[in-house]
Amino acid sequence: MRKIKLFRLLLVAGLLTSLVSCSKNASSFDEVVSARRSVRSYDPNRKISEDQVRTLIATVQEAPSWANVQATRFYAVMSDAKLKEAKAAMLNNQNTVADAPVLIVTTYRQGESGFFSGEAANEVGNGWGAFDAGLSNAFLVLKAKEMGFDTVIMGLRDANALRNALSIPSEEVIMSVVALGYGNQEPRRPERKALNEVLHIK
Repeated sequence: MRKIKLFRLLLVAGLLTSLVSCSKNASSFDEVVSARRSVRSYDPNRKISEDQVRTLIATVQEAPSWANVQATRFYAVMSDAKLKEAKAAMLNNQNTVADAPVLIVTTYRQGESGFFSGEAANEVGNGWGAFDAGLSNAFLVLKAKEMGFDTVIMGLRDANALRNALSIPSEEVIMSVVALGYGNQEPRRPERKALNEVLHIK
């Protein structure tokens, strides 16, 4: 009986130690937000696995969307051949993505977010699809940072070239491309506008 009690005490002590260790290593939301930066140069020697990308996007799927239609789609470009094509389509961002091991193209399906029974619910229309894609991108860059990766969201790209290279259906609007990798620079934090300039409490 004493041995059983001792075993239980040791088990509880081990669990408590593990929980304390996890809490110390876990980053708070504010820490992740503060650490995230738009990184425009990546370490060419450090790669990201398909499993890591799957883990990342599985979390991004938790982002809210209009009526939970989940119209955002992600195209993770990882193979050498497709990366070469996608990077060539990045216009003025080609230097930024040159050494990024992964590019994630985000799109949204038209006529879903912001629509009921095929009709736009209000004047924003398909703008809600873009809004939902933006929410997903916010989740993406924050989760990526929590996982130890760096990112930058880019809007300058040749959409037609990306569509052809990645066989993106015509009903999807190509929104942005997110570079994903391990940064080899530490960008400074840009100044933010004064709170009273962006917040209006009535």
